[in-house]
Amino acid sequence: MENATTTETSWFGLYKHDFRNRIKGKKILEMGCGDCTNAAVMAALGANVYANDIAASSGDIVKRVNENFEFNYPIKFVEGDFLKNELPAGSFDFVVGKAFLHHLTLPVEELFVKETARLLKDDGEARFFEPAVNSKLLDDLRWYIPVKGRPSKFNKRDFAKWKEEDPHPDRSFSSRHWEKLGHKFFSEVSTHPVGTLERFSRLMKWGKKREEFRRKALRAEVWLPAVLNRSFSRSQLIVYSKPL
Repeated sequence: MENATTTETSWFGLYKHDFRNRIKGKKILEMGCGDCTNAAVMAALGANVYANDIAASSGDIVKRVNENFEFNYPIKFVEGDFLKNELPAGSFDFVVGKAFLHHLTLPVEELFVKETARLLKDDGEARFFEPAVNSKLLDDLRWYIPVKGRPSKFNKRDFAKWKEEDPHPDRSFSSRHWEKLGHKFFSEVSTHPVGTLERFSRLMKWGKKREEFRRKALRAEVWLPAVLNRSFSRSQLIVYSKPL
């Protein structure tokens, strides 16, 4: 856990601001729990976790995890469409999503955030870790750099095939978008950039030096000027609180 939250961007981002110590005994709903790794981690940290996913296979994972680990609160699986959850309003201290919202179209995303506000207690908090695209120039350039699973845009035929099969909708990933959306349903909204310096680790080979660079970069980038950090961050933590 210590290694993940200091080295891996998604874990570092979602668990910023002492999240791991704030959740003990708290009731948490995770949307899009997938392989249930984060749900299991939160339960191991003492949280009362409700894990939602449209895939029934996630429920099988929850069952096996509960059988093999004695949590203070066994994980509860909420199967099906998050928008049809039928859970009581004001039930949760936290609603979290780890790289989930960006899979949604904008109209559906708005419904998800509205439902999040309904489910949270008055002093509850929503936390979402998502990609950040706040620089058009950087966004245009990144498509020409091949990464695992995605060819360079210079390779027109392979890139077109990848784009056709990409499950992510064409939509905004800007901090401004998520701030504007949040203010529709919450009185307090903030975004926290992650990965401005850490993104350069992609140029390095896997190994201890790469991991050490990532750890130092994530720790150091919080001291960068806000405008630079916001413009060039790779990811972001989105925090919504005080539902309207």
